[in-house]
Amino acid sequence: MNTVFLIALIIYIIVFLFIGILDFKKINNFEDYAAAGKSQGKFAVIMTLLATIIGASTTIGITDTVYNIGFPGIWWLAFGGIGLILQAFIISKRVRNIDAITLPDMAGKIVGGGAEKLLAFIIVISWIGVIAGQLVAMNGIISFALGKNSKLLFILVSAIVILYTLIGGQLSVIKTDRIQFIIIVIGVLICCIYLYFIKGGNTSDITSHIELLNDSYKPVNLFTQFFVIGGVYFLGPDIISRNFISKDKKTAKSSALIAGISLFFFALIITLIGMWVRYNVTAEELNGSKALMYVIGIVPKFVGILLIFGLLSAILSSTDTCIVNASSIFVKDILGRDSILLVRITVAVIGFLAALFAISGNSDIITLLTNAYSIYTPGVIFPLLVAILSYGKRHIRKVVWFAAVILGGLFGLAGAFLPDKLINLGVPAKLLSYFTLIGMGISLIVALLSIERK
Repeated sequence: MNTVFLIALIIYIIVFLFIGILDFKKINNFEDYAAAGKSQGKFAVIMTLLATIIGASTTIGITDTVYNIGFPGIWWLAFGGIGLILQAFIISKRVRNIDAITLPDMAGKIVGGGAEKLLAFIIVISWIGVIAGQLVAMNGIISFALGKNSKLLFILVSAIVILYTLIGGQLSVIKTDRIQFIIIVIGVLICCIYLYFIKGGNTSDITSHIELLNDSYKPVNLFTQFFVIGGVYFLGPDIISRNFISKDKKTAKSSALIAGISLFFFALIITLIGMWVRYNVTAEELNGSKALMYVIGIVPKFVGILLIFGLLSAILSSTDTCIVNASSIFVKDILGRDSILLVRITVAVIGFLAALFAISGNSDIITLLTNAYSIYTPGVIFPLLVAILSYGKRHIRKVVWFAAVILGGLFGLAGAFLPDKLINLGVPAKLLSYFTLIGMGISLIVALLSIERK
């Protein structure tokens, strides 16, 4: 597999670099670079939206979750689909009408400059950790395919991903997402078909355990994840960035709706793969390996290579989106500039920092940075939703609105960074798992109080 994989990998990354070079001359201004000229049609938006969503956590992570808790592991992506569908019907048209380039830019237009800066800092800091985490996953897949860890190859692939993103911006990301999504779907689908219709094995236990709740996943988990996971897909930075690239509000709405429905089908396929491993592979056979990585080792070589490139595509399609969005946010919303040169420099810097953290193996730093995003879900989603729905109709009292963000964010911050101290202070450990949900509830109530009555 090594030689075939290396040849295929070289072709794979050269194609993406070539796409970036072709798009270089098409970028005339900051809007072209950061939002693909706000001119993308339905097909392009749907493809890049799905490619952005499907990353390491929604492939490798979900199969492991399904292996551990069974079919209810499907809810992660199911709530993602629900979040997108709700976005389509509730806010897609409103968000596109605001005519922003980034999510913090939108917050600035409807609440004020302070909101823009606050959200920008949260997103940029946490996204460095997210990008580093994706690169760690990429390195793991490459090492698995080679049978050894190659820092040189990791650096090369990371550099080319950063380079084509730097050169072509959002235009290149959208085009590479299209290719990457097709590879993801083909790889996962063929793998699932092979396991069930060629490999066979114990399928009776699988069909008898198709359940949405069980002892490992109870109604309280369902309720919590609906808000926590669904909320990110409903109003997360990268998801909303796909709204901004749409050519109009109708495209933004229909793209979110179709992508949400499509996500259910992908969720079912990836869950079925996890279920096959759960009922056909013992813990001793798995031996600590990731469920999806184990599958690569038991399928025919061509299927294994296809699945490896599907996983690489899933990771890279999320990584390049995060890099270009974080860089655009840093330049526009923190520096207050609309400079293509500055955003390209920022792409290089953020990409370099993320790769450095990834290759150093310092998981503490990556976790620290990523946990900054724990402020976003409880602190930002509901206040931002209230502001969007009120835009053009009711005035928002900024002080109260900021209090909603801060109070909700504090609960997320405490749950992510101070669990041991809270337990020592007498906070029940079980209650800590609900801190994000509690924070969301508080931020919603206070955000509603920020609306000035007529």
